[in-house]
Parts: sequence; structure tokens; C-alpha cells
Amino acid sequence: MRTQVGIVGAGPAGLLLSHLLARRGIDSVVLEARSREYIERRVRAGVLEHPTVELLREVGLGERMDREGMPHEGVSLRFDSEEHRIDFADLTGRGIVVYGQQEVVKDLVAARLADGGDVRFEVSGVRLDGLTSDPVIHFDGADGTRGELRCDAVVGADGFHGVSRAAVPHTTYDRQYPFAWLGILAQAAPVREELVYANHPDGFALYSMRSPEVTRLYLQVPPDTDADDWSDARIWDELHRRLGTEINEGPLLEKGVTGMRSFVAEPMRHGRLFLAGDAAHIVPPTGAKGMNLAIADVRVLADALYRLVTAGDGSGVDAYSDTCLRRVWRAEHFSWWMTSMLHTDPAADAFDRRLQLAQLRQTVRSRAAATTLAENYVGLPHGSV
Repeated sequence: MRTQVGIVGAGPAGLLLSHLLARRGIDSVVLEARSREYIERRVRAGVLEHPTVELLREVGLGERMDREGMPHEGVSLRFDSEEHRIDFADLTGRGIVVYGQQEVVKDLVAARLADGGDVRFEVSGVRLDGLTSDPVIHFDGADGTRGELRCDAVVGADGFHGVSRAAVPHTTYDRQYPFAWLGILAQAAPVREELVYANHPDGFALYSMRSPEVTRLYLQVPPDTDADDWSDARIWDELHRRLGTEINEGPLLEKGVTGMRSFVAEPMRHGRLFLAGDAAHIVPPTGAKGMNLAIADVRVLADALYRLVTAGDGSGVDAYSDTCLRRVWRAEHFSWWMTSMLHTDPAADAFDRRLQLAQLRQTVRSRAAATTLAENYVGLPHGSV
């Protein structure tokens, strides 16, 4: 087989790139290791930045998001038993939309298949060759048949553990955090309209939501925590205590522990292979940047690949890594800052705790400091970093 762009991974980055390329008349094939049912049901982050929302609307993917998504014009920071609202609308004139990553994936899969896009699920044995000149993707199809896909460019959007990242000679920047998140998805109507980030002496907690019927909540726990060691009653008790706000309880639909790390691989390109999303960078979830960074990557990459395959213009792909990494490092800093300001470090002493509280007080009392948080949270305009 031959196509213009071969894409490994059918997450938001890979699927959106395929959609953006198709709108410009560029053919692509998307190869995904998991089943369609799996990727459409896998619950992930749900905060869409303002530029992400605008892009999805612009490319015809905003109808269900606008109907079912939950617009937020601010978030609250809770510490010292008091709650302080950061008003995004007042500070920036913009907001965010809570709309689960799996919902974005559903919309993208439906759009690609409706347009005759080639998305292949349950692919295995992916191997990349000829990346400096004539790229080839070798793979086994769902029926076990061996396939060979020749293309002008390959995009690795297959996540941190995929095959693509290992094929790019890179320098790694990595930070592991001494805590994790115990997250639950509960069949319980949210009682709040916006997210609440709580800094508590015994650990961070987050109140969020996924729909008018489903609440998403998190607790800071040690990184070696086994979710099965936490009973439902223990989780609810700790959430009430740390959040200090009303919570509707309900049956747990999901429970799991997520590690916290910052990771960047530089560069994001090797020959005709380009990394996007988690294959190139990971942020702790505190700043809600993961999916938004992936979408920002492919917005840049779609334009660069269009110029490359239609006119032989390599200027866009040559600049791709540097262009994206400027935004990546801004998001890495913001995510690190939010994480360090809101979590309890087990190695911290009383001096560190006082510094943390001083930062929180400055953030909620200074309009300039609150604006910095708001601008980064709602998302800096694409192309502005």
C-alpha cells in the first residue's frame, strides 16, 4: 500500500491530524493497536482549552461538544479552609469546556469513517523503516495479514510506550513526582459548576465533572498506592475532608491510580518521522494540558506536512520541533507550577509549607498573578508562544 502520511496511533493527535490533512486533500492511513470500542470508552482528561475548542469548531467537529460539553468560566482554589475563585472570563475574556477525551475521540472516529478515512484498529507488530528517505511502516492487520505501508512521512502519535519515540534519537528531560492521583468516576450528579483544586495539609484533592450525571474526583496518594486498598467509604470520607465542600456520593464507575511525571523528548523529528502528543511529551495532569498540547502539535504539523507533500517545501517540517517545543516547555512550566503549589510533598518541611501558602495567597489576591494562572489555564493562542 501507499499513502502520503502514515499515522501510528488513533488518539486525539493521530485522528485529528488525519482529519486536518483530509480537509486539505492529503491522504493518510491511521494504524491503532487497540479496538475501536476500547479507544472510545477509555476515560481520560476532559478539559479543552479555548484554542482547542475554537479549532474543533473551525474544522466541523464542534456540534456535539457545543451541545453536551460543560463550559467553565473559572476554577476555585481552596486552602486554609477558604475558597477563592479565579474568574477566567473577567481576567481573560475566555473560558474552557469540560468534554471528555473519549468524546473527542468518538467524534473524530465518526468523522474520519464518514469521510471514507482509512483507520485500522487492532494492528500489531508495527515496525518503522527508511525514516530518513523513503518511510515504510510494517504491521500485522487485525486478521493477522502482514502489511507494508509506504508513505512520504510518518507521524508517531502512539503515546509514551509506542514504537515511534524509540525511533527518534533524542535527549530526554524527565521528572518523577513523589505522589500520584487516586481517581474515581462516580455515578453522581455534580453539585458544583466549576472545578475545585484543594491544597490540604494531608494532600491535594480535585473536584471535577464529566457530565451532568457523572462526577470525576481525585486524591493525592503515594505513588505505590494500590487502588484496591482504598474502600469506597474511605475514598468518600477523605474527599469530604480535603475538599471541605458538599459532594454527591454515588456508585463508582471507575477507580485507578495515575502516576505524576513531566517528560520531554527533544527533538520531535527524525528524518521523515514526526512525534506528536504523548510520544514526545507528558505533563502532570494538574494543569490540564496533555490533550491540548497534542492538538496544538498536529495543528502545526498538518500545515507543515501539506507544504512538504504538495510542494516539496520543507521549511515547515524543519521548524516543526522547535515551534512545538516552545509551547511544550511553557506548558511544562505551568503544569509543574500548579503541581508544586497544590500538592503536599512528603519531603517538605515547615518552611516549604509556608512558602507554598505564600504563593497561593499571592495567586488569589493579586490580579496580575491570577491573570497569569487564567491565561495559561484557558490556553495561550496557537502560534503565540
